[in-house]
Amino acid sequence: MTLVIDASVAAKWILPEAQSDKAVALRVQDPDLIAPSLIVAEIGNALWKSAGRGDFAKPDTRRMLEVATTHFSRLIPLQDLAGDALQLSIDLKHPIYDCFYLALAQRERAPLVSADKRLIAIGKRVKGIEIRAL
Repeated sequence: MTLVIDASVAAKWILPEAQSDKAVALRVQDPDLIAPSLIVAEIGNALWKSAGRGDFAKPDTRRMLEVATTHFSRLIPLQDLAGDALQLSIDLKHPIYDCFYLALAQRERAPLVSADKRLIAIGKRVKGIEIRAL
């Protein structure tokens, strides 16, 4: 089964956070994981914050980003989703960043898995999208 994974889940693959075990288990169970290419920037941002706090050596973060992104079978270019994401953003009155994940889930007819309570709540308002909380 194909699943759309957001950054709140993917970051847990490489950072020790609450529910990291669930995120890793999901990755092992469902190998057809996809995301908008934006996820690379979002995982990188999480690593930047973590490195800034001294959680990891800065050289390690580069490798961690590479490892995290290898778990996706596909990363969908943003331009392929931009129009739908923008429309969802306007309709939902919600930042477009999250709407890229919603647009991909809608397009692929695949569940979106998130640990982001706000995105889960917004996603439940979109007809035809299945949202799964991590």
